[in-house]
Amino acid sequence: MITQPVRGGQQIYAQGGDLVVISSVSSGAELLADGNIHVYGPMRGRALAGIKGDSKARIFCQQLGAELISIAGQYKVSEDLRRDPLWGASVQISSSQDVLNITRL
Repeated sequence: MITQPVRGGQQIYAQGGDLVVISSVSSGAELLADGNIHVYGPMRGRALAGIKGDSKARIFCQQLGAELISIAGQYKVSEDLRRDPLWGASVQISSSQDVLNITRL
């Protein structure tokens, strides 16, 4: 569990489990987890969940503004994410049949 803001240039890896950030994630920061990622604040950096192939992993964030999101190797970049009507909203991101799904929390 991370309780302080994650700054640009920082990389945090949760090996073997979930990563919980109770603060903001700045542009240029990178979150990696073998399991799920939870961000209770603005998510502006990169979030990569299920990095060892867990396609059931999810990303939860209070305010989607990410540069990149990825679950088990499937990814979307900010150019794609900004077109989504849930950009800036509180969302969960899951993977189904190699497609990332963004739904409102």
